[in-house]
Amino acid sequence: MLHATKKVVAVLDDLFFTVKIMDAAKRSGLEVVFVKEEARVLELANELPTLIIFDLNTRAVNAVNLIQKIKHKPETSHVSVIGFVSHVQVDLKNRAQDAGADMVIPRSTFSQNLPVILNRHAGALSPEV
Repeated sequence: MLHATKKVVAVLDDLFFTVKIMDAAKRSGLEVVFVKEEARVLELANELPTLIIFDLNTRAVNAVNLIQKIKHKPETSHVSVIGFVSHVQVDLKNRAQDAGADMVIPRSTFSQNLPVILNRHAGALSPEV
């Protein structure tokens, strides 16, 4: 079985969340790569990151379509995908879940629980032999 890398891919264009994710990833011992191009997201997904984070409101890419491409490709279907969205955007949340996102949570919940989320994914990595 292929194992995930210590890399987190983050697809967003919000500076507040960029800084927050960068800080939490560093504390968790994870490398974070910020991406705003669809082709680059798919390329990095093939490297089997431990987690891909989508701001479902990003203007850079169509997050729901990208989630579907990642989760429906056998080579990347097991990569963890988390999306965050405004709590009032129920339709967008449902579309992301239907596309295959492992978790879609409100922005505030994501922000509050980011260290726990990243620590959990860092801890899920297999030790190198």
